[in-house]
Amino acid sequence: MSYFNGEASHWLAASPADDVDPAPLPREKQDLVIVGGGLTGLWSAYYARQAHPDWEITIIEARHIGYGASGRNGGWLSTLLPGNRTKFAEAVDRARKNDPTGPVGSAGLDGVASVSAFQSALFDSVDEVLDVCEAEGIDAHQVRGGHIDIAQTEAGLARLRDLESGNEQFGYGPEDMQSLDAEATRARINVDGALGSLYFPGTAAIDPALLTRGLGHVLREQGVTICEATSARHIRKNSVATDRGPVRADTIFVCLEGYSDTVGGDLPGLQGRQVIPVFSSTIATEPLPDEAWASIGWEGRECLGDTAHTFIYAQRTADGRIALGGRGAPYAFRSGLPGDGEVPAEVVDLLAGRLSSLFPDLDFEVAHAWRGALGVTRDWCAGVFFDSSQRIGVARGYAGHGVTATHLAAKTLLDRASGASTPLTGLPWNDHFSGQWEPEPIRWLGIRSMYKIFGIADSWETAIGAKKTSLLAQFGSRLAGLHE
Repeated sequence: MSYFNGEASHWLAASPADDVDPAPLPREKQDLVIVGGGLTGLWSAYYARQAHPDWEITIIEARHIGYGASGRNGGWLSTLLPGNRTKFAEAVDRARKNDPTGPVGSAGLDGVASVSAFQSALFDSVDEVLDVCEAEGIDAHQVRGGHIDIAQTEAGLARLRDLESGNEQFGYGPEDMQSLDAEATRARINVDGALGSLYFPGTAAIDPALLTRGLGHVLREQGVTICEATSARHIRKNSVATDRGPVRADTIFVCLEGYSDTVGGDLPGLQGRQVIPVFSSTIATEPLPDEAWASIGWEGRECLGDTAHTFIYAQRTADGRIALGGRGAPYAFRSGLPGDGEVPAEVVDLLAGRLSSLFPDLDFEVAHAWRGALGVTRDWCAGVFFDSSQRIGVARGYAGHGVTATHLAAKTLLDRASGASTPLTGLPWNDHFSGQWEPEPIRWLGIRSMYKIFGIADSWETAIGAKKTSLLAQFGSRLAGLHE
């Protein structure tokens, strides 16, 4: 089997950018400097320009815009919240108890209501991203087909029921999700052995490279300076030191996600071992023939997920491929980074096997394999921070749910920087402390063991026809901090 391996992603390779543009570093002090040319940084620049047409704004990017997770993800502009909802709710309730007159307490929302407000803001963000694409003429192959989580085991079906109940508790209404039986599920996507599913109409599929490059083009047209091939080395109040010299700024946003350890400085939300890079790998097939799609269905281009512990995420691309991702080799010792994204052969085989388990009669060839780094905190909860004394803001820890959350984080960072109290500054991911990861080699052993446990649990549940989640998987989930 011959396929492209690495090259950042299929999305980036399929729509190559213009030449990388280092752009001259600005000599005058900037109103806003953004470190990181992914979606958080791009959206921050976009909304800063809308609110402040006169601002001098510069983005610093080590490679090219969209090089990291923003150009390598599965293309789900989804309603999924970036974190453990129970942990967010518990943190809000603790804060209200400890300081009833503080910002969280004075908002009058308990933990569950606060997380529900967070969920509502994410629903709005999906709408707003699509609206911006339409208004700015960005063609990211976006289509709002929703997403569907499919169960192929009885235990998975039980987890779907738990998910439905949890979603109802944390802000989903009847218009936001629909339970489908086996027949209705296979009518949408003919997954082998599908027992049922949950369908979420709000999600849209996109090409993430086209989205990042479209935003980059809009920003350049609006006068935002984008300095690609420029590495930030150290950040402090009013200054970003780069490999090409310093850039001065009134306000600095750090939007590096899984690459946060590449810069130094006393940065809010990044002190110590708060964020690590966890890898997710993806394959894209060659375009499938019409007769294959006639058998599979998938006419709505729904984003496809499942209820396995070693879960997958997939989409039908605009040019008739299947792009399917999962964890595989999840972590490199001492928080190593994925480089240009080459995937170990055994992980490609694993993902190809998973695709075959969904559609066993499908004859396909892998065209491209790649991997990227998610920013993951110890409790898997994202956070938005702003140090008003340094005027430095940080957003990090989306844990794979960042395509929508980056948009909301950018707007939240700008509200925090303005000093205003808004509905966004009251959301529970503001200043959420996730704890610190264990030191090596405990961290490496723990993460590897967690994914091994989940793989064994999936095999065990399938082999015995388990009716509910295995005790082993429950242990792994609690160990990892994923259990709600």
